[in-house]
Formats: sequence, C-alpha cells, structure tokens
Amino acid sequence: MEILNSYNLIIASSTILILSFFFGEISKRTNIPSVLMLIVLGIMLKFALDAVGGGGFDFLPILEVLGIVGLIMIVLEAALELELKKEKLLPIGKAMAIALIGLIGSAYVAAVILFQFIPEMTVQKAWIYATPLSILSSAIIIPSVRTLSDKKREFHIYESTFSDIIGIMMFYFLEAQFLASLSHDGGHSGGLMEFGGTLLLTIGISLVASYLIILIFQNIKSHTKLFLLIAVLLLLYAVGKKMHLSSLIIILIFGLVIANMKLFFQGRLGKWLHLEKAEEIYEGLHTITMESAFVVRTFFFVVFGITITLASLANVTVALVSGLILISIYAIRFILLRIFMGKDILPQLFIAPRGLITVLLFYAIPIEANVPNFDPGILFFIIICTSIIMTLALIFDKRRTGKALRKAEENPIAYVKWKAPVVREEEL
Repeated sequence: MEILNSYNLIIASSTILILSFFFGEISKRTNIPSVLMLIVLGIMLKFALDAVGGGGFDFLPILEVLGIVGLIMIVLEAALELELKKEKLLPIGKAMAIALIGLIGSAYVAAVILFQFIPEMTVQKAWIYATPLSILSSAIIIPSVRTLSDKKREFHIYESTFSDIIGIMMFYFLEAQFLASLSHDGGHSGGLMEFGGTLLLTIGISLVASYLIILIFQNIKSHTKLFLLIAVLLLLYAVGKKMHLSSLIIILIFGLVIANMKLFFQGRLGKWLHLEKAEEIYEGLHTITMESAFVVRTFFFVVFGITITLASLANVTVALVSGLILISIYAIRFILLRIFMGKDILPQLFIAPRGLITVLLFYAIPIEANVPNFDPGILFFIIICTSIIMTLALIFDKRRTGKALRKAEENPIAYVKWKAPVVREEEL
C-alpha cells in the first residue's frame, strides 16, 4: 500500500511524537490529559486514512505489542519512584486496600450490569469483561497528578500501580478459571491454591532475578548496558507469561529493589553492592524508562484512536450501560475514600480514569469468552468520560487552591495559618 510506505511512516511517526510533546506541555497548563488529545489525533488520522484509501490496514496486532511494552514501562516507571520507608507503610497500606476493594467492588457491580443488559453474557464472561473496566490507568494518572501535593500524588501513584497489577492478575485468574470450566478441569478452590502458589513462586523468582541483575550489571562497563537491561526485563516478562506466572510482579519487584537498594542490600549482601555504580544504573534506567514510556504511550493511544468506531456511541444500550458503570465507579470510590481517607477526598474522588490496561486486557479476552453483542463503544465511552471527569476535577482543584492562596496572601497571619498544614502535608 503506497500510502504506508517507509518514508510516509517515518514522517507520520516523527510528527506524532512532536505533537505528543506539545500535548504534554498543553496538559501541564490546562490539566487536560494528553491521552485525550492523542486519542482525538488517532480519530483524525482514521478519517485521513479512510479518505486516501488506507483504512483497511489491521492495527490491532500493533496495538497489542505497544500495549504490552507500554504496560511494562509504565509499571517500571512507577516502581522506580516508590520509596519504601516505615513512615510510608500506612499510606501504602491504605492505597493498596482502596485499590483492591475498589477493583473487586467495581468489577462486581459492572459484571451485574453487563449480565443484565448484554444478551448472551454469562456470569463468568461478565466478570472477565468487567475487570478491565474496573482498573485504574496509571498511564493517565501518573502524568496528570504532578500538580497535587506530595501526599496526594504519592497516594495516586501507589493506588494506580496496585490497581494495574492486581487487576491484571485478577483478569488472568478469571480467564484461567473460565477456560478450566470449559474443559471441566478443577474447581475454584484448586484454582485459588494454584493462583496463590504461582504468586509466591513469581515473587521468589522476582527477588532472585532482581538481586542477580543488579549485582551483574553494576560490573558491566559498556555504555549500552541500560538497553541491555531493558531487553533482559522484557525477556523475563515474556518468558514469565509463557510459564503462566504473574509477570508484571517481576517488573514491579525489580523496580522496588533498585529504587530501595539500601533497604534490600543489608548485612552480607551490602558488601557485594557497589552503591555508586548501582545508583548510576538507577538514574540511567529512570531516564530511559520515562522516555520509552512516553514514546510507547504516544503511539498506543494514537493507534487506539484509529481503531475506534464512533458510530457505536450513538447506541442507546452503550450509553445506558456505560452510564450505570460510571455511576457505580464513583459511588464505590466515594465510600472507600470516606472510610480510609476521611473528609479530604477532593480531587481524589474523581481521579479514576481508565486507559491503556483497559484496552490491552479487552483485546486479550480469549475467543472462547467472546460475546458478539458486547459493543466496544462501552470501552471508549468509559475511557473518555472518566478522563474528562478527571480533567474537570483537576482544573477545579487548581482554581480552588489558587483562590485560597490569594485570599490567604491578603492577610499575612492567615497566609501562615493556611500554608502551614500544606508544608506538613508535603513532608509526610
């Protein structure tokens, strides 16, 4: 196909990356997620491709590869920023509890809604379809919460990262249970025991691999070792998936180990660690991960925009099902935040976007669980609406904070009283 020749692809790719950079700058000033702009760009490209006769190209395999690599990079990027300290145990515990209960609760309600409104949707299939719709998107959240206080920003990083990992594990567990039920292999108790054993095995392998990688790579003098390290992590992830392990945990644990080397390398292990060399690896890996995540995230959401069928948004069932799921998402989130976080739940209540993992897992649903009557427009509707709601909440919070600051500055005593809690909050 002439329109998709090498030079045109290079021009298009370069232009998309340049636009993505400017979208990021616009996002910082307006709080509009760059993801939304990338999806709109993809939709515009779809119209352009259809106009010149290039709309027949199958982008789904590209979307799947980009999603997997992007997922690895995003989780690694988040893990590299997580500090494991005693004073952070409580915030981490709260974030994990909210992520876990919110995921299961949202998936349960969404499954009930899908079961009631989608023909041919069984209970097991409903859970499989509902799980991707219940996972927070760290790909959207992490870049969007930079303007929040340290305490709130860390909460969202922890929560979205845990939601990603637990959600993916839950999805593949449900998938395995469904396929086992088709072949009449094993029951739920056996599945849970097998899942627990696989989880423990994955954690053990992850820790051993993390220690070995750091100890080996700190002694490599080549300037290309960072991309070699990325290749090793991608290899471990892919091999882990082939072995039916929870591969994302390998990435998470490696990121936590290298970001908290002083904690993990104590006693005799500390003698083997060359801290300065290992920290150089950490700094370089952090930069490469951020850059790679930017590139992969950019192309993923543009390609996703290209694959969207806008006509499905006019479907009444799509609007009804999506609307009910959206109401349940924020209702459950409100209850959890009030229980665990108290009254200060803004803008956290509305920062619950769906994105990369939702799309990736949707396309990973096995053929055996496929429901022809499920309209992908539900997916697009929920992703767009949760992103818009988050955007409005962040804009409102920015204006509210700005007004409070200006008001306090008019009175020096009030200014000190207003700012003091903010300082203490950021030091937590």
